[in-house]
Amino acid sequence: MSILAAPTGEAWLAAAVAGWRALLIDHANCEKKAASSALALMFAYPDDRPLCAALARLAREELRHFEQVAQQMHALGVPFERAQPGRYAAGLRAALRSHEPARKLDLLLCGALIEARSAERFALLAPRMRSPLAAFYAQLHAAESRHFELYLQLARDASPPGAAEDWQSRLATLAAVEAGLITAPDPQLRFHSGAPCAAAPPD
Repeated sequence: MSILAAPTGEAWLAAAVAGWRALLIDHANCEKKAASSALALMFAYPDDRPLCAALARLAREELRHFEQVAQQMHALGVPFERAQPGRYAAGLRAALRSHEPARKLDLLLCGALIEARSAERFALLAPRMRSPLAAFYAQLHAAESRHFELYLQLARDASPPGAAEDWQSRLATLAAVEAGLITAPDPQLRFHSGAPCAAAPPD
């Protein structure tokens, strides 16, 4: 994922494989959040018909992914649990600009970064996970890559005319924020968490 400013480290991967049950629970929550984020953008920008049409399809696919994760959890005997949210999403939101049209651009670029990180981590986890998660994560890697490309194209389309480089410079700024969040020590194991603290259990 070339838009990411830093790769996922080995420490997170090792913790994710060991704590695969907690990761699966958070994964289910992430799919619901992804659908919710797409719907929120549709409500925020109802006049943008191409955006709304694309995100309606995306929201349906994200909900389908939630159903698939729920099926995996049932098959593997992993019950749903209420989990405290990690700091990743809040950290990205704090970097968003509040005025339009800059906020729309930032929201779309953040969507691209989140999906790119998901795609990267699915690709890294797939060969390390037990069956049936290995094949499932390999399948989701392809979907998340498409989602990242969609958000990036929507961001390009939302960039103000005459400012062709604006989305790229802004992407670099937000990618640096995202990279800081996933490389800093993190007390929680989440799908988008940072490197685990040495003293923290898998969850």
